Amino acid sequence: MSQPRMNVDEAVARAVDLASGPDRVVLGIAGAPGAGKSTLARRIVTAVDDHAGRGTAVQVPMDGFHLANAALDALGRRDRKGAIDTFDAGGYVALVRRLAVADEPVVWAPDFDRRVDEPVAGSIPVPRRTRLVVTEGNYLLDEDAPWADLPSLCTETWACVVDDAVRVDRLVGRHMRHGRDHDAARAWALEVDGVNAARVAATVIRASRTVAT
Repeated sequence: MSQPRMNVDEAVARAVDLASGPDRVVLGIAGAPGAGKSTLARRIVTAVDDHAGRGTAVQVPMDGFHLANAALDALGRRDRKGAIDTFDAGGYVALVRRLAVADEPVVWAPDFDRRVDEPVAGSIPVPRRTRLVVTEGNYLLDEDAPWADLPSLCTETWACVVDDAVRVDRLVGRHMRHGRDHDAARAWALEVDGVNAARVAATVIRASRTVAT
């Protein structure tokens, strides 16, 4: 059976509906680098808060669990930052589990600062009253441990899908905005991000829904 497929407007409307109940909902959004996960998550949080009040929804990115650059240097992985083994997977899964249980007054989640290319601990408060947590990242649907636990912790998991040429163009623009020249940006988008995108593409079938972004 094929997965239900939504456009962005339909996805936002469904998220608003998911957030309408009294209980905590965790929405996981997966997708390849440049697929539009963060953009969709931000739009969802804005729409839900506009509908139900500020603080009803919170975005928690997987990118907050990037290993620090110093750690990547020590491990020899800095030149492929963004690969699945450049994240604190156990820490991320543990946080999502805490967010799903929702039995603490507030959970503090890390964010990622693209200006300095580093994670920043304790940046995002998620109070118990928050009804919708939108968490997004490349590997939410991966079958390797401990990533494989994530779908069971989420109320729904969505996969962002987009034409590869559009996705690569987005990545080139992003990398250039953060200091790379065009050739270096395109090389990273194709060679480093490309390997990660191929891994993510193989996991899309595990999503409960797909979103054309």
